[in-house]
Amino acid sequence: MRSLTYLIFGLLLWSSQAFAAGPLIEIKTSAGDIRIELYPAKAPKTVANFLQYVRDGAYAGTQFHRVIRGFMIQGGGFDRNFHQMKTRAPIENEAGNGLKNATGTIAMARTSDPNSATAQFFINVADNDALNFREPSRAGYGYAVFGRVVRGMDVVMRIASTPTGAGGPFSSDVPQQPVIVESVSVISSPDVSNPDVSNPDVSKR
Repeated sequence: MRSLTYLIFGLLLWSSQAFAAGPLIEIKTSAGDIRIELYPAKAPKTVANFLQYVRDGAYAGTQFHRVIRGFMIQGGGFDRNFHQMKTRAPIENEAGNGLKNATGTIAMARTSDPNSATAQFFINVADNDALNFREPSRAGYGYAVFGRVVRGMDVVMRIASTPTGAGGPFSSDVPQQPVIVESVSVISSPDVSNPDVSNPDVSKR
């Protein structure tokens, strides 16, 4: 019995180390709150870039401007009046990190240029295999996943099911009832140099 107790304790200790939590951020929206764990060990440049925008308060007052049911919800680019937010230089695409665009993951939005991501992000509401890295080419680079929703997926799905249409400069996919990002804040920020800060489950899906 004592041996079994030690075995269970050892497994729990290993599990807590192997699945060490990354930085947690909370997105407060007009539709509810979304909590996300970031994976700096898998996407260090992407996470550092995103966290800088968060700490600068850049996302406050923006909206989820592109919503496609069964696909994803996208934000981080426009305020409620569709004024485009100021951004820093684009970052390197880290989509080849092994993480998949699975349901509930957060990834960087970009143009057709693989290395054009700045501030816009999206949350997958389905397993979007077509967005995954295939090869280091313009067509095959994919979209860099850098975290996953750990609380508030019901809020994400509620946003994803909102009626959409034309809005601002866009002819479609804009929520007819605006979904505003009230604030984005860092809840906890562990040592991002820890090599165990990742989630292997996402890379296996």
